[in-house]
Amino acid sequence: MKEVYITKASTFLPNEPVTNDEMESYLGMVNDTPSKAKALILRNNQIKTRYYALDKNQKATHTNADITAKAIEGLFDDHFTKDDLQLISCGTTSADQIQPSHASMVHGVLKTKNSVEINTSMGLCNAGMNALNYGFLSVKAGVKDNAVCVGSERFSSWMTADKFDHEAENLKLLEERPIIAFKREFLRWMLSDGAGAFLLQDKPRENSTSLRIEFIDFYSYAHQIEACMYAGTEKQEDGSLKSWADYPSEEWLKQSIFALKQDTKLLDEFILVKGAESLRASFDKHNLDPESIDHVLAHVSSGYFKEGLKTEFAAVGLDFPYEKWFYNLSEVGNIGAGSIFIALEELMNSGKLKKGEKVLLCVPESGRFAYSCALLTVV
Repeated sequence: MKEVYITKASTFLPNEPVTNDEMESYLGMVNDTPSKAKALILRNNQIKTRYYALDKNQKATHTNADITAKAIEGLFDDHFTKDDLQLISCGTTSADQIQPSHASMVHGVLKTKNSVEINTSMGLCNAGMNALNYGFLSVKAGVKDNAVCVGSERFSSWMTADKFDHEAENLKLLEERPIIAFKREFLRWMLSDGAGAFLLQDKPRENSTSLRIEFIDFYSYAHQIEACMYAGTEKQEDGSLKSWADYPSEEWLKQSIFALKQDTKLLDEFILVKGAESLRASFDKHNLDPESIDHVLAHVSSGYFKEGLKTEFAAVGLDFPYEKWFYNLSEVGNIGAGSIFIALEELMNSGKLKKGEKVLLCVPESGRFAYSCALLTVV
């Protein structure tokens, strides 16, 4: 088996940063009414700016495929050109279409000279780590000499007011308050657009920082817990999910069936506890000493979870000091499958990393509670 290194990282964030006060200028107001939940959600998530692939007329400026391709293009230089590319592995929640695959569309935007292998990992926040793992294993096994792995999202177009206006109108007809359910509105003020890309090779790059991937582990708790975050479906009273395909088409808009939704009660109950449980399992599996870790990059959807995550980790013997944690959530927002890529790119290009240091990546996914972690060594 070969060693695998992240030899370069790149990020693409569309347009200019959007402040909290500007959000409804881009996303619009449901039922022409300012959100009452927005201020509370923003106070808890502690996000100050984010990026949207939208203009103030709610018109898209980039597709997800465009954003992903822009991040990949940032990897090309004299040492690695577009024509050297052998594998494109993409992870996202918010592909532009159901079919063809997201990676296929990205390849179409890139227009490489040669045919390449493609892989698409769909899901939620772990989709990016799944894409990274595919590239990691391909290079490690010697099947490929290099792989480009990307985590990306274009959530903004899912969150525009017109996607929820039909539901508000339906509520009016039912003589209910025309306010969409919190589980739908919650995510309008949480999510951001962008992409991060890694170049994986079987040798480190000379005269620059490379990161050797030691392992990537995954854990799912779907056998224990019902779905928490979902789209294209609606949760039933017994906790099961009813597919969009089983609803009459007129209900798709009335009930915002395709909206991304989150059960915040389940989120609070399980997201941190299971995250600590899974990370403890990895440390035991690899016989790791917590004191050997120099940098901890944990994807969190909200600043609300930062202190709780540290506490839960400490409760299972993983007490990482504050100075080891690295976050950029407040500046770039929650970019789902792209968040861990974008955080690592910033740290990797910051000049702060020293040879021999260990970098821990932790990614939770609240879909039905799945987790991933990875250990990297600076070389």
